[in-house]
Amino acid sequence: MLPEVDFIVLLLYLAGVVGLGAWFVRRSRTTEGFMAAGRSMPGWVVGLSIFGTFVSSISFLALPGKAYGDNWSAFTFSLTLPIAAWIAVRWFVPFYRNSGEISAYQHLERRFGPWARTYAMACYLLTQLGRMGAIMYLVALALAPLTGWSVATIILITGILVTVYTLLGGIEAVIWTDVVQSIVLIAGTVFTVVVLLTGMREGPGQIFRIAAEHNKFSLGSFGFSFLQPTFWVVLIYGLTMNLQNFGIDQSYVQRYITARDDREAAKSVWLGALLYVPISALFFFIGTALFAFYQAQPDLLPATLATDSAADKVFPHFIVKQLPVGATGLLIAAIFAAAMSSVDSSLNCSATLVLCDIYRRYFRPRAGERESMAVLYATTLVFGALGTGTALALIGTERALDAWWMLSGVFGGGMLGLFLLGQIARRATNAAAVTGVIVGLLAIVWMTFSPGWTGLPESYRSPLNSLLIPVIGTLAIFLVGLLVSRLTAPHRV
Repeated sequence: MLPEVDFIVLLLYLAGVVGLGAWFVRRSRTTEGFMAAGRSMPGWVVGLSIFGTFVSSISFLALPGKAYGDNWSAFTFSLTLPIAAWIAVRWFVPFYRNSGEISAYQHLERRFGPWARTYAMACYLLTQLGRMGAIMYLVALALAPLTGWSVATIILITGILVTVYTLLGGIEAVIWTDVVQSIVLIAGTVFTVVVLLTGMREGPGQIFRIAAEHNKFSLGSFGFSFLQPTFWVVLIYGLTMNLQNFGIDQSYVQRYITARDDREAAKSVWLGALLYVPISALFFFIGTALFAFYQAQPDLLPATLATDSAADKVFPHFIVKQLPVGATGLLIAAIFAAAMSSVDSSLNCSATLVLCDIYRRYFRPRAGERESMAVLYATTLVFGALGTGTALALIGTERALDAWWMLSGVFGGGMLGLFLLGQIARRATNAAAVTGVIVGLLAIVWMTFSPGWTGLPESYRSPLNSLLIPVIGTLAIFLVGLLVSRLTAPHRV
């Protein structure tokens, strides 16, 4: 169990988050307030919220584990963020701000018809459901040995608390709690780095010496192979995923809309993106420093954690055994913060899409404020329950967890290509878009599942690294759609 001081720190943090969400209840009683915060948020606040959404508990725990067990190759993903942010500020933010629409997918209906809007919305909702479940499950796995609570208890606590303050305060509560949680997360990360630097027997330089001896700062192979996660594969993957985040993800688009003007919206993108780069570097440095710490003091690491498969468990062990009283509570609060700042966004944005793209689109186009708010409240509760239920269903089922992430790749990989086809290929027709999506999804399914199909000849299996799945899916939809458009375009006389 946690020491009393750490337990009090954690409880005060959780109570403060819920209280902050409740503070905004009066401002979220209209659909405009609940979904767009009155379009009045300052850029720095929205930027910290974007950063908080980007950093999940998976990043907080998995990135140190990656650096501890391997190297900094995954940091290449972070290096693509400035490029994606520049593209977002130049094209994506003005596009969505000028449209005035809260839904990120409403414009697809004007471009290709109702099916495109519904398809993208369904992909997003399914992706977020899997994401919520995976985040709550993985954070519970990490926190269970730290707190002494069961995995199910932690999942329920996280799900209930996030649902409550998201329901009460709407998007404004989500954004402001993300700000607080981002600050807690950054403080916990910096504090951990300081403890590691000062905890080496021969001084901070010992970390860099040991890490250099074991090639821990490597960014991976620079060979031009698409079969392994080389630097170039991770770079292409990172650019694709970050363009998808900034260009077609409702969680980001909705934040652009909440900013008070175009300048503040652009500022929020730059702040969120550029802040993540150094913070993710600190995550990787924590993993590298942990490796050096336990290399120099192997007697402090249990034999059960001295294996490559236990790399993700070393950081939680360090938090419990090496941090001073009170600091452990802060770090656990930071892990909770990373989880909640991702889940709350999924809840609010999912509710927004259900109202805009399903209820008002197909059932009640002229639904009034009271009716619309009832839909938003009910959908938030339903998705909170579904996300929590998904996390509970994943307990003890690693294969199910992997399946959820693969399905998230399938759904997410088919969205960016359709968006780019609509924006770049002005002559692309509805038939071209449908054909592109079908071919793209078939490519994604083949790359995702063919390596594991028993009985399938080796020559029919995808040889490409799995990180290229969303890349190939995006390119297939865009290029096939573009080709079909050119082939079916009427010839000019």
